[in-house]
Amino acid sequence: MPAIEVENLTVRYDRPTSGKAALDKVSFAVEPGQIVALLGPNGAGKTTALEAIEGYRSPSGGSVQVFGLDPATHRSELAHRWGVMPQAGGIPMGLTVGEAVRLFSELHGYGGNTNELLSAAGLSDLKKRRWRRLSGGEQQRLSLTLALCGGSDLLLLDEPTAAVDAEGRQRVLGIVRERASSGGGVLITTHRFDDVEQIADRVIILNHGAVAAAGTLDELTSGGQEIRFTAPAGLTVAELGAKLGCEVSEPKPGNYLVQTVPEPQAVAAITAWLADQGHTIGHLQAGTQSLEEVFLQITGAQS
Repeated sequence: MPAIEVENLTVRYDRPTSGKAALDKVSFAVEPGQIVALLGPNGAGKTTALEAIEGYRSPSGGSVQVFGLDPATHRSELAHRWGVMPQAGGIPMGLTVGEAVRLFSELHGYGGNTNELLSAAGLSDLKKRRWRRLSGGEQQRLSLTLALCGGSDLLLLDEPTAAVDAEGRQRVLGIVRERASSGGGVLITTHRFDDVEQIADRVIILNHGAVAAAGTLDELTSGGQEIRFTAPAGLTVAELGAKLGCEVSEPKPGNYLVQTVPEPQAVAAITAWLADQGHTIGHLQAGTQSLEEVFLQITGAQS
């Protein structure tokens, strides 16, 4: 049974049968032990999807099931199976880190060692510090720790590494990996493509409230009919294009894009042409794109 199963989910904010759809017939699933990243530009519907999965937002159409249950009507049954990390807020500012963890542990019936949770999140030395005195990154790590006090079968994380420094991000990602390796499903929304590339098993890209693309990282980024390379800025791209018989452009100074099948002879021809010009090739990427490049192409967002 999937941890999450979303089928043709439609959410309208005005009225159930009218108004603009925040989500329009969105379908995807999260399996146990799987990390799924939900991406999209601002306003694409990521947080709305999470709210529907958490039972806070009623669908106008379609269905959402968590472990086969409707999250809006079976919250008590699900409360001990999932951990939820909202994008911000939800913690009394006057509590210390230690008090907050103890409170949420008691509320959720967490049976583990809370000191181990604090240590894993790098918060052991901050147990006596109050929420309002934490940095933004420390608050995010505490929010994740509180989510881990819930059930271990599913984690729902909304922007878990926002404002978190490099060391803290690796801690957060390590915790997420560990939860998935233990069999828990994870659904994460984020704007950090490098985070997704490190941990995600599957990626869902939302745009204008609909699923614009879905697949593994390899499925989304491989098979591009292009070659990218770096070299000194201002090369005569028209001359290189004539030699190769395809379009060549310079999207950014010193960064070149060749619209051709990434075969060895094409790479050799580019290298030879550069050598004839007295230049050496820099970084070369053939046949694949970064997740960020794929995202920008699909959504039309500006980098």
